[in-house]
Amino acid sequence: MPEQSNDYRVVVFGAGGVGKSSLVLRFVKGTFRESYIPTIEDTYRQVISSNKTICTLQITDTTGSHQFPAMQRLSISKGHAFILVYSVSSRQSLEELKPIWQTIKEIKGTELPNIPVMLAGNKCDESPEIREVSAAEGQAQAQTWGVSFMETSAKTNHNVTQLFQELLNMEKNRNVSLQVDGKGKKKKDKIVKDGGEASASGREKCCVM
Repeated sequence: MPEQSNDYRVVVFGAGGVGKSSLVLRFVKGTFRESYIPTIEDTYRQVISSNKTICTLQITDTTGSHQFPAMQRLSISKGHAFILVYSVSSRQSLEELKPIWQTIKEIKGTELPNIPVMLAGNKCDESPEIREVSAAEGQAQAQTWGVSFMETSAKTNHNVTQLFQELLNMEKNRNVSLQVDGKGKKKKDKIVKDGGEASASGREKCCVM
């Protein structure tokens, strides 16, 4: 997609309450919010490196409801990569991703094999008693769709940066990578004085729109 080649657009889909906004906010700002505030649509920007130049990672956090199918289709048509989020404590939230996946397949068509898609089982910090979807089931669903899979927890910051890093690693058409990841890409890393700040994802580089 030549237009706006400086933007790399990642769209986050999932049912209401699965933690889409929490994952995005944890990644972009290094923060976690306990309260649930439904999203209509928010876009966050993060500076990353693409083909050795600076580019903007544009993360669209979509609504969890089905009220806005036109917005959903527009997000899919503009998206370069997708994260499909469900909650491991809600089998229904995994089911709700199926029509979204069908719409992505329909809109992207023959492009789909080259488009990075991650299935994310969020809230993996929840106690085993309330877990409804095992990691194996999540993995099996991802294999059925031919996408990658990871369990995450926005609350404990488990696999959050890794989720976005892995998504970018799957991009075949451009060499995109996070500048802020302490593991691997060392080119632009700042020296971290205390270990706790490493996952804060370069918070001074980004602004909430």
